[in-house]
Amino acid sequence: MARTEKEKMLAGNELFDVYDAELVAERAAARQQLEAFNALGETDPQRSQQLIRQLFGATGDAVSVHATFRCDYGYNIYVGDDFFANYDCVMLDVAHIRIGKHCLLGPKVQLYSVNHPAEPKLRRNGAMGIGKPITLGDDVWVGGGAIICPGVTLGNNVIVGVGSVVTKSFGDNVVIAGSPARIIETLDPKL
Repeated sequence: MARTEKEKMLAGNELFDVYDAELVAERAAARQQLEAFNALGETDPQRSQQLIRQLFGATGDAVSVHATFRCDYGYNIYVGDDFFANYDCVMLDVAHIRIGKHCLLGPKVQLYSVNHPAEPKLRRNGAMGIGKPITLGDDVWVGGGAIICPGVTLGNNVIVGVGSVVTKSFGDNVVIAGSPARIIETLDPKL
């Protein structure tokens, strides 16, 4: 039996049609929820948190996301306890984005779990996508303006420097920075 475009998208690492009617409708529904969330701004924190909890696939306790926030679907975003995303964050959640406990995202952080094929005919008009999940461990702090690319996994207790572009995965207890990001310091795991 042929798989739907959504099934291909969720499986990851498989080309799918970005303009599939089901996916277009789901993105439109997420945008409506986001418009309601972003319109609230700081005026009703309780309602804002309720909207984020409805949008995301799963949340822990004490989740705080500042407007404006953007994502594709929302249901592919999973955050743990004590999560904070500052102003103007973007999470392109074609594939799963999993974020552990006690994580901080600075302003304008971007998490991209979608890529496009290298072949020009397949990527014209953005018609074909490939999902690659992103995973951030516990106690990760991503500095403002940093970009996390498709397929990246960061371990526990990782700090990402302001404006960094993270193109590959890193283990626990490191500070990474630059474009592309590289290890600039090792952290003491006992602290």
